[in-house]
Amino acid sequence: MTVDRIGSVDPIQPEKKPSRANHVNGVPRDSINISAAAQEKAELFRIRELAAAAPDSRADRVAELRAKINDPAYINEKIINATADRLISALFG
Repeated sequence: MTVDRIGSVDPIQPEKKPSRANHVNGVPRDSINISAAAQEKAELFRIRELAAAAPDSRADRVAELRAKINDPAYINEKIINATADRLISALFG
């Protein structure tokens, strides 16, 4: 009884040549693969940079809100409840 190897390599078989699709004018092409996580991080970085570079066009509104928050009469139960409702709606839709 003779047992042949499974998937044995034939030493006479010629080497496989790379396909022409991987070469341009006989020179191998370089390629890279960027993971989805890296693409997501790059997009977040780009958005953060855009936000940092954007001018504060609502400086007057920010100043108005700061003045209201610093006023002890402004913060009352009605304002706190309205703010909490808005936060819950924004977070849990």
